[in-house]
Amino acid sequence: MGDATGTSSSSTTISPSILKKIILSYTYVAIWIFLSFTVIVYNKFILDKKLYNWPYPISLTLIHMGFCSSIAFLLVRVFLVVDLPSSMTPQLYLSSIVPIGALYSLSLWLSNSAYIYLSVSFIQMLKALMPVAVYSIGVLFRKDAFKSSTMANMLAISAGVAIAAYGEAKFDTWGVLLQLGAVAFEATRLVLIQILLGSKGINLNPITSLYYVAPCCFVFLLVPWVAVELPSLKENSTFHFDYFIFGTNSFCAFALNLAVFLLVGKTSALTMNVAGVVKDWLLIAFSWSVIKDRVTAVNLFGYGVAFLGVAYYNHSKLKALREKEAAERKDEETGRLLDEREGDGSSRRDESQG
Repeated sequence: MGDATGTSSSSTTISPSILKKIILSYTYVAIWIFLSFTVIVYNKFILDKKLYNWPYPISLTLIHMGFCSSIAFLLVRVFLVVDLPSSMTPQLYLSSIVPIGALYSLSLWLSNSAYIYLSVSFIQMLKALMPVAVYSIGVLFRKDAFKSSTMANMLAISAGVAIAAYGEAKFDTWGVLLQLGAVAFEATRLVLIQILLGSKGINLNPITSLYYVAPCCFVFLLVPWVAVELPSLKENSTFHFDYFIFGTNSFCAFALNLAVFLLVGKTSALTMNVAGVVKDWLLIAFSWSVIKDRVTAVNLFGYGVAFLGVAYYNHSKLKALREKEAAERKDEETGRLLDEREGDGSSRRDESQG
């Protein structure tokens, strides 16, 4: 009796190493949620005409990219914190990094522009379409296989977002188009990263990603900035650059990129997706309670449907990942057993010949 009880209690006790991993994982999730939350609310504060009243999304994105480029250059070239991949050639940069940088600059430009027209809560609801866009573009580029069950899941998410949009109190067509454009460009960027870089065995951490991509984004954004926002900024003679506001905002944006690396590198991309759902609910609650954005019952119902669709999609991905890992382990065990049998057979032949 005593031995059985001791065995039972020891089996249910979590070892210190596993407990440490769990605590670290939740710490990475908390850091990412905090920084992502901060950057979104900070950008809304700067761009919203009712708050800081600086409605220049291209300029804000340019400041972010200039800051990230400078810090990444210092970390890579001066402090030698990370090594650059030896396989990165000028030809590969032009064929892979430049298209990714162009898509990233468009995604950031449009998503920041949407904050001028839409509430924080509604933008988070529209972002629930990201899995739909990534899967659809993945199928289009033949990166993902078409499955009727997955497409039904995507349609359910889309229906939920459509219901949320129908119930939006301050619906703005231009703002919705901007956010949908941002989702489409970001989804295309994520798929192209897998095709152009992942397939070639090039893995970039956030510091090397920013080192390559941020200057490219800066150059791409200069063209619309000169044509669209520079004339308006010249006319706005009352504006004085606030180094504290834009410095801290840019630092938060840079820190968010590092947090993404920590979260994905130490846990998984799936963990980030699940954490993103938690962050979206927190932002919706913050938008309603603090910013005083109106959130209707139809809004919440629609986003609830989309949320269930995203949760089911993440569950399906996790299940498929576990099945893949189990199959790989089974193949490894089968291969090991075959090697052992071949070894036993050869030794027996040697003994009989001796």
